[in-house]
Amino acid sequence: MIRSYALAATAALVAFTGTHALAAEALPSETHKILPAALAVEAADAAIATCKGQGYNVSVVITDRSGTPKLLLMGDGAGNLSSTIARRKAYTAAQLRVSTGDFAKRVQGGGFNPAVFDNQLVTAQGGLPIKVGNDTIGAIGVSGAPGGDKDEACASAGLAKISNDLH
Repeated sequence: MIRSYALAATAALVAFTGTHALAAEALPSETHKILPAALAVEAADAAIATCKGQGYNVSVVITDRSGTPKLLLMGDGAGNLSSTIARRKAYTAAQLRVSTGDFAKRVQGGGFNPAVFDNQLVTAQGGLPIKVGNDTIGAIGVSGAPGGDKDEACASAGLAKISNDLH
């Protein structure tokens, strides 16, 4: 009974859509570069070291291109909340493919605010996309320094550490 139902459904589909619907068509293929874990660790270490050198205890989150965390590294003495904020900064930069500082400017200018629809997005500085050419392959978020500009400077130092290896 189940087998005859499946055959009838297939026959109905062919009759409705025509035989070409069942022909194999090539699906578009896309390939994306990924950020290796070793480079994520290097970037996070450099960001933490830069902030530590300035007296700031921070957390760093590195995400993949979609904003899924790849790495969380909490510096010694970093507060618990800093890891959550760093994750949201990295998520925002990955999702929007711009720095969180640029996103903040866009929102302040009265532009469309996607944070209305996604409560994980933040406008606090300290999140930067990780790019290879124009392709965003991940993001880094830093939190815990006394000000987003300092978080962003440490995130930039992390990216500078791995920039020669991104190609």
